[in-house]
Amino acid sequence: MNKILITLVAFSLVILMVILPSCRTENPQPDTPPTGKLSFNFKHNADGSGIVFDSLIYVNEAGNNYLINEIQYFISDVTLHKNDGTSISLNKGEDIHYVDTDLPETQTYTFSDSIPVGSYDKITFTFGINEEKNVSLMFVNPPESFMFWPEKLGGGYHYMKFNGKWLNEQGQLSPFNCHLGIGQIYYSFPDSISSFVQNYFEVSMQQNPFEIVNGDTTQIDVTMNVENWFRSPNTYDHNYWGGDIMQKQDAMHQIVENGHDVFTYNVK
Repeated sequence: MNKILITLVAFSLVILMVILPSCRTENPQPDTPPTGKLSFNFKHNADGSGIVFDSLIYVNEAGNNYLINEIQYFISDVTLHKNDGTSISLNKGEDIHYVDTDLPETQTYTFSDSIPVGSYDKITFTFGINEEKNVSLMFVNPPESFMFWPEKLGGGYHYMKFNGKWLNEQGQLSPFNCHLGIGQIYYSFPDSISSFVQNYFEVSMQQNPFEIVNGDTTQIDVTMNVENWFRSPNTYDHNYWGGDIMQKQDAMHQIVENGHDVFTYNVK
């Protein structure tokens, strides 16, 4: 009798082991929100026409005939904005990008982030590098290391080198180095510096809304119009400011103010 009872109990346990797993409610896994990618392609033009380098064909708002040799700059802290007020900061681990008109490989900036799908209507970024991140010697290799800003002038790195030449009032072709970085206020020029000025600024681009699509990479052209560095609200005159402005905060401030509409974007 005991053997029969034991057999029945064992058989019942086996049946329960088979039945119970099929009755167990599995915990549903949360759905992964759909995301896409984003890539910037940097373009440079003069009032809509592609730049012809090393050619004396441009005339700025002040009437200066000039040519362009090269343009090099940093952007950082790119942020996407939705019309509901939400935003997302991109590439937090690699949030400083170098662009060089002589180096095609620098003219694409592909973000590592998986970006929530949806419609975005504004892009902001810092032109240059803010004071917290603009630390001397953080770039040890060229080309970024060549952007160093002299320690005695504030250290860190140039925000931009816009190099060219203009036809001066004597009819001579003179070099201009339109360089942006940390500015200085002087007790006595050129050696006694009383304080420094952070000349980086926020660029805000708000054209047509664009979509981040699930599983796709959205391509956006980000275009610098070089003519806008020299006009609105300030008519920038190379004859007045001369060729080098690294120690001329008033000149750098004019360029900073003119930078408000230098960049636009277009979805490819």
